Amino acid sequence: MSLDKIKEDIKNHVNDQVIISVFGMRNKNYQVEGYISKAYPSIFTVNENGREKSFSYSDIATGEISIKYL
Repeated sequence: MSLDKIKEDIKNHVNDQVIISVFGMRNKNYQVEGYISKAYPSIFTVNENGREKSFSYSDIATGEISIKYL
């Protein structure tokens, strides 16, 4: 999937509930559950219980994170 397609997809889901699965190094995987609060040119932010976490569109393209819309 291209970065432009990923960006457009994220922009269309601002304020929607999501689960972000992060596949870290040394098998340290975790999930962030919240809603997409903002979409910027290089990153997007997810609000998880009042805390903003930022993610890069390229992380989705490379498979370092996955996103599931609820």
